[in-house]
Amino acid sequence: MDRAICPEDLPQWMAAELDVDSTPLGWSGIKLRRYRAPPQEINVPGLSDFAIVAYQNRETINRHRNGKTWESASVGPGSVSVVTRSESSHWRWDGTIEALHIYMPFEALACIAGEAFERGIAEIELKACLAAQDVVLTEMIQRLAMEARAKGLGGPLYVEALRCQLSVHILRGYAVVGSRPKEHNDGLSQAQRRLIVDYIEENIGTSISLSELASLVGLSVFHFSRRFHREFGRPPYAYVLQRRLDHAKEQLSRKDLPLKVIAAASGFSDQSHMTRLFRRTLNITPGEYRRQVLST
Repeated sequence: MDRAICPEDLPQWMAAELDVDSTPLGWSGIKLRRYRAPPQEINVPGLSDFAIVAYQNRETINRHRNGKTWESASVGPGSVSVVTRSESSHWRWDGTIEALHIYMPFEALACIAGEAFERGIAEIELKACLAAQDVVLTEMIQRLAMEARAKGLGGPLYVEALRCQLSVHILRGYAVVGSRPKEHNDGLSQAQRRLIVDYIEENIGTSISLSELASLVGLSVFHFSRRFHREFGRPPYAYVLQRRLDHAKEQLSRKDLPLKVIAAASGFSDQSHMTRLFRRTLNITPGEYRRQVLST
Protein backbone atom coordinates (compact mmCIF):
# COMPACT_ATOMS: atom_id res chain seq x y z
CA MET A 1 0.00 0.00 0.00
CA ASP A 2 1.33 3.45 -0.92
CA ARG A 3 2.00 5.90 1.87
CA ALA A 4 -1.10 7.90 2.76
CA ILE A 5 -0.91 11.64 2.28
CA CYS A 6 -2.15 14.26 4.73
CA PRO A 7 -5.02 16.56 3.65
CA GLU A 8 -2.70 19.56 3.30
CA ASP A 9 -0.82 17.70 0.55
CA LEU A 10 -3.86 17.28 -1.70
CA PRO A 11 -3.05 20.35 -3.87
CA GLN A 12 0.05 18.49 -5.07
CA TRP A 13 -2.33 16.16 -6.97
CA MET A 14 -5.24 18.53 -7.64
CA ALA A 15 -5.05 21.96 -9.25
CA ALA A 16 -7.39 24.13 -7.20
CA GLU A 17 -7.84 27.49 -5.52
CA LEU A 18 -8.05 27.26 -1.71
CA ASP A 19 -10.21 30.08 -0.33
CA VAL A 20 -11.23 28.81 3.14
CA ASP A 21 -8.92 26.90 5.50
CA SER A 22 -9.52 26.10 9.17
CA THR A 23 -5.92 25.01 9.81
CA PRO A 24 -4.75 28.37 11.26
CA LEU A 25 -7.71 28.30 13.67
CA GLY A 26 -6.36 25.21 15.45
CA TRP A 27 -9.59 23.21 15.47
CA SER A 28 -9.27 19.89 17.29
CA GLY A 29 -10.17 16.62 15.56
CA ILE A 30 -11.48 18.16 12.34
CA LYS A 31 -10.29 20.29 9.43
CA LEU A 32 -12.25 22.20 6.81
CA ARG A 33 -11.03 23.43 3.43
CA ARG A 34 -12.94 24.97 0.54
CA TYR A 35 -11.60 24.40 -2.98
CA ARG A 36 -12.50 25.78 -6.40
CA ALA A 37 -11.14 23.27 -8.92
CA PRO A 38 -11.16 23.66 -12.73
CA PRO A 39 -11.87 20.69 -15.07
CA GLN A 40 -9.24 17.96 -14.73
CA GLU A 41 -8.50 14.27 -14.27
CA ILE A 42 -6.45 13.26 -11.22
CA ASN A 43 -5.08 10.24 -9.42
CA VAL A 44 -5.13 10.77 -5.66
CA PRO A 45 -3.20 8.57 -3.19
CA GLY A 46 -4.99 7.40 -0.09
CA LEU A 47 -5.54 10.08 2.55
CA SER A 48 -4.42 9.72 6.16
CA ASP A 49 -7.83 11.07 7.29
CA PHE A 50 -11.43 10.27 6.50
CA ALA A 51 -12.85 12.80 4.03
CA ILE A 52 -16.30 14.18 3.25
CA VAL A 53 -16.75 16.40 0.18
CA ALA A 54 -19.83 18.66 0.17
CA TYR A 55 -20.53 20.18 -3.25
CA GLN A 56 -21.48 23.84 -3.68
CA ASN A 57 -22.42 23.88 -7.39
CA ARG A 58 -23.90 21.48 -9.92
CA GLU A 59 -21.54 19.31 -11.95
CA THR A 60 -21.02 15.73 -13.12
CA ILE A 61 -18.13 13.82 -11.57
CA ASN A 62 -16.58 10.46 -12.35
CA ARG A 63 -14.54 8.24 -10.06
CA HIS A 64 -13.05 4.81 -9.94
CA ARG A 65 -11.12 3.24 -7.07
CA ASN A 66 -8.94 0.19 -6.62
CA GLY A 67 -9.10 -0.57 -10.36
CA LYS A 68 -12.89 -0.94 -10.38
CA THR A 69 -15.15 0.40 -13.12
CA TRP A 70 -15.93 4.10 -13.40
CA GLU A 71 -18.84 5.56 -11.44
CA SER A 72 -20.58 8.69 -12.68
CA ALA A 73 -22.96 10.98 -10.82
CA SER A 74 -24.46 14.45 -10.91
CA VAL A 75 -23.72 16.43 -7.75
CA GLY A 76 -24.78 19.77 -6.33
CA PRO A 77 -25.83 21.47 -3.10
CA GLY A 78 -26.95 18.75 -0.69
CA SER A 79 -24.66 16.11 -2.28
CA VAL A 80 -21.62 14.59 -0.57
CA SER A 81 -18.86 12.19 -1.53
CA VAL A 82 -17.60 9.93 1.25
CA VAL A 83 -13.98 8.81 1.10
CA THR A 84 -12.51 6.34 3.58
CA ARG A 85 -8.89 6.74 4.62
CA SER A 86 -5.88 5.05 2.97
CA GLU A 87 -7.70 4.26 -0.28
CA SER A 88 -6.40 5.68 -3.56
CA SER A 89 -8.86 6.90 -6.20
CA HIS A 90 -9.07 8.36 -9.72
CA TRP A 91 -11.35 11.35 -10.39
CA ARG A 92 -12.51 13.29 -13.45
CA TRP A 93 -14.82 16.27 -13.98
CA ASP A 94 -15.47 18.49 -17.00
CA GLY A 95 -16.56 21.74 -15.33
CA THR A 96 -15.33 23.86 -12.43
CA ILE A 97 -16.24 22.35 -9.05
CA GLU A 98 -16.65 24.28 -5.81
CA ALA A 99 -16.67 22.06 -2.72
CA LEU A 100 -16.12 22.01 1.01
CA HIS A 101 -13.77 19.28 2.23
CA ILE A 102 -14.02 17.92 5.77
CA TYR A 103 -11.16 15.83 7.14
CA MET A 104 -11.31 13.76 10.32
CA PRO A 105 -8.41 11.68 11.70
CA PHE A 106 -9.07 8.12 12.79
CA GLU A 107 -8.30 8.89 16.44
CA ALA A 108 -10.95 11.63 16.64
CA LEU A 109 -13.70 9.54 15.04
CA ALA A 110 -12.69 6.46 17.05
CA CYS A 111 -12.99 8.45 20.29
CA ILE A 112 -16.59 9.39 19.49
CA ALA A 113 -17.30 5.82 18.35
CA GLY A 114 -15.87 4.48 21.61
CA GLU A 115 -18.27 6.62 23.60
CA ALA A 116 -21.19 5.61 21.37
CA PHE A 117 -20.44 1.86 21.52
CA GLU A 118 -19.05 1.93 25.08
CA ARG A 119 -15.96 -0.05 24.14
CA GLY A 120 -12.59 0.37 22.46
CA ILE A 121 -12.54 0.74 18.68
CA ALA A 122 -10.16 -1.37 16.61
CA GLU A 123 -11.04 -0.12 13.13
CA ILE A 124 -13.41 2.19 11.26
CA GLU A 125 -14.07 2.13 7.54
CA LEU A 126 -16.38 4.53 5.75
CA LYS A 127 -18.56 3.04 3.02
CA ALA A 128 -17.44 4.72 -0.19
CA CYS A 129 -20.19 6.86 -1.69
CA LEU A 130 -19.83 9.05 -4.76
CA ALA A 131 -22.96 11.18 -4.44
CA ALA A 132 -25.14 10.74 -1.37
CA GLN A 133 -28.01 13.17 -0.88
CA ASP A 134 -27.60 14.22 2.76
CA VAL A 135 -29.04 17.62 3.66
CA VAL A 136 -28.34 17.15 7.38
CA LEU A 137 -24.65 16.46 6.81
CA THR A 138 -24.22 19.29 4.32
CA GLU A 139 -25.94 21.72 6.68
CA MET A 140 -23.47 20.86 9.47
CA ILE A 141 -20.54 21.25 7.08
CA GLN A 142 -21.90 24.60 5.92
CA ARG A 143 -22.08 25.78 9.53
CA LEU A 144 -18.45 24.81 10.03
CA ALA A 145 -17.53 26.78 6.92
CA MET A 146 -19.41 29.83 8.21
CA GLU A 147 -17.54 29.55 11.52
CA ALA A 148 -14.20 29.29 9.73
CA ARG A 149 -14.97 32.59 8.02
CA ALA A 150 -16.60 34.42 10.95
CA LYS A 151 -14.32 33.26 13.82
CA GLY A 152 -17.16 34.05 16.22
CA LEU A 153 -17.38 34.19 20.00
CA GLY A 154 -16.94 30.78 21.62
CA GLY A 155 -15.63 29.33 18.36
CA PRO A 156 -13.81 26.28 19.80
CA LEU A 157 -16.90 25.24 21.81
CA TYR A 158 -19.16 25.70 18.80
CA VAL A 159 -16.86 23.72 16.52
CA GLU A 160 -16.49 20.93 19.08
CA ALA A 161 -20.27 20.61 19.37
CA LEU A 162 -20.65 20.46 15.58
CA ARG A 163 -17.78 17.96 15.31
CA CYS A 164 -19.49 15.60 17.76
CA GLN A 165 -22.83 15.84 15.93
CA LEU A 166 -21.18 15.34 12.57
CA SER A 167 -19.19 12.35 13.84
CA VAL A 168 -22.28 10.59 15.21
CA HIS A 169 -24.13 11.25 11.95
CA ILE A 170 -21.27 9.71 9.95
CA LEU A 171 -21.04 6.71 12.27
CA ARG A 172 -24.77 6.08 11.93
CA GLY A 173 -24.99 6.39 8.17
CA TYR A 174 -21.65 5.65 6.57
CA ALA A 175 -19.36 3.67 8.88
CA VAL A 176 -18.46 0.05 9.47
CA VAL A 177 -16.97 -0.18 12.94
CA GLY A 178 -14.83 -2.96 14.39
CA SER A 179 -14.64 -2.95 18.18
CA ARG A 180 -12.15 -4.49 20.55
CA PRO A 181 -13.32 -7.12 23.08
CA LYS A 182 -15.03 -5.43 26.00
CA GLU A 183 -12.67 -4.88 28.88
CA HIS A 184 -13.58 -6.50 32.17
CA ASN A 185 -11.35 -4.20 34.18
CA ASP A 186 -13.50 -1.13 34.69
CA GLY A 187 -11.23 0.58 37.20
CA LEU A 188 -7.98 2.52 37.19
CA SER A 189 -4.62 1.05 38.12
CA GLN A 190 -2.63 2.48 41.01
CA ALA A 191 -0.19 4.02 38.53
CA GLN A 192 -3.05 5.64 36.61
CA ARG A 193 -4.53 7.02 39.83
CA ARG A 194 -1.20 8.52 40.82
CA LEU A 195 -0.70 10.01 37.36
CA ILE A 196 -4.11 11.68 37.46
CA VAL A 197 -3.74 12.99 41.02
CA ASP A 198 -0.26 14.36 40.35
CA TYR A 199 -1.40 16.06 37.16
CA ILE A 200 -4.30 17.76 38.94
CA GLU A 201 -2.08 18.95 41.79
CA GLU A 202 0.59 20.27 39.44
CA ASN A 203 -1.98 22.13 37.32
CA ILE A 204 -4.46 23.24 39.98
CA GLY A 205 -4.02 26.89 39.02
CA THR A 206 -4.98 26.29 35.38
CA SER A 207 -8.03 25.15 33.44
CA ILE A 208 -8.10 21.33 33.50
CA SER A 209 -10.24 19.67 30.85
CA LEU A 210 -11.81 16.24 30.94
CA SER A 211 -10.13 15.33 27.64
CA GLU A 212 -6.71 16.18 29.11
CA LEU A 213 -7.23 13.81 32.04
CA ALA A 214 -8.62 11.06 29.83
CA SER A 215 -5.67 11.27 27.43
CA LEU A 216 -3.23 10.84 30.33
CA VAL A 217 -4.39 7.25 30.78
CA GLY A 218 -5.32 6.51 27.18
CA LEU A 219 -9.10 6.37 27.61
CA SER A 220 -12.03 8.00 25.89
CA VAL A 221 -13.79 10.73 27.84
CA PHE A 222 -16.77 8.44 28.38
CA HIS A 223 -14.77 5.52 29.81
CA PHE A 224 -12.50 7.78 31.84
CA SER A 225 -15.43 9.57 33.49
CA ARG A 226 -17.07 6.27 34.45
CA ARG A 227 -13.85 4.75 35.83
CA PHE A 228 -12.87 7.92 37.67
CA HIS A 229 -16.25 8.10 39.40
CA ARG A 230 -15.94 4.48 40.45
CA GLU A 231 -12.42 4.96 41.85
CA PHE A 232 -12.78 8.38 43.49
CA GLY A 233 -16.44 8.32 44.45
CA ARG A 234 -17.29 11.50 42.53
CA PRO A 235 -17.15 12.88 38.98
CA PRO A 236 -13.84 14.39 37.79
CA TYR A 237 -15.16 17.96 37.81
CA ALA A 238 -16.32 17.60 41.43
CA TYR A 239 -12.96 16.17 42.49
CA VAL A 240 -11.03 19.00 40.80
CA LEU A 241 -13.33 21.61 42.33
CA GLN A 242 -12.75 20.14 45.80
CA ARG A 243 -8.99 20.21 45.27
CA ARG A 244 -9.24 23.87 44.23
CA LEU A 245 -11.14 24.57 47.44
CA ASP A 246 -8.56 22.70 49.53
CA HIS A 247 -5.73 24.60 47.86
CA ALA A 248 -7.43 27.93 48.56
CA LYS A 249 -7.97 26.99 52.21
CA GLU A 250 -4.26 26.23 52.59
CA GLN A 251 -3.32 29.58 51.06
CA LEU A 252 -5.75 31.50 53.26
CA SER A 253 -3.63 30.63 56.29
CA ARG A 254 -1.18 33.26 54.96
CA LYS A 255 -2.45 36.76 55.69
CA ASP A 256 -0.06 38.42 53.22
CA LEU A 257 -1.73 36.94 50.10
CA PRO A 258 -4.60 38.94 48.53
CA LEU A 259 -7.80 36.99 47.94
CA LYS A 260 -7.69 37.57 44.17
CA VAL A 261 -4.17 36.08 44.05
CA ILE A 262 -5.32 33.01 45.96
CA ALA A 263 -8.32 32.62 43.66
CA ALA A 264 -6.11 32.71 40.56
CA ALA A 265 -3.50 30.35 42.03
CA SER A 266 -6.25 27.86 42.94
CA GLY A 267 -7.72 27.84 39.44
CA PHE A 268 -10.91 29.80 40.05
CA SER A 269 -12.07 32.07 37.25
CA ASP A 270 -12.04 35.05 39.62
CA GLN A 271 -12.43 35.98 43.28
CA SER A 272 -16.23 35.94 43.03
CA HIS A 273 -16.12 32.34 41.83
CA MET A 274 -14.05 31.34 44.85
CA THR A 275 -16.39 33.23 47.19
CA ARG A 276 -19.47 31.48 45.78
CA LEU A 277 -17.90 28.06 46.30
CA PHE A 278 -16.90 28.86 49.89
CA ARG A 279 -20.41 30.03 50.68
CA ARG A 280 -21.98 26.98 49.06
CA THR A 281 -19.74 24.40 50.73
CA LEU A 282 -18.65 26.05 54.00
CA ASN A 283 -21.37 28.68 54.48
CA ILE A 284 -18.73 31.39 55.01
CA THR A 285 -16.71 33.72 52.78
CA PRO A 286 -12.97 33.27 52.17
CA GLY A 287 -12.30 36.37 54.29
CA GLU A 288 -14.29 34.92 57.18
CA TYR A 289 -12.49 31.58 56.82
CA ARG A 290 -9.12 33.37 56.95
CA ARG A 291 -10.05 35.25 60.13
CA GLN A 292 -11.13 31.99 61.78
CA VAL A 293 -7.88 30.24 60.82
CA LEU A 294 -5.63 33.12 61.92
CA SER A 295 -7.44 33.55 65.23
CA THR A 296 -6.74 29.98 66.34
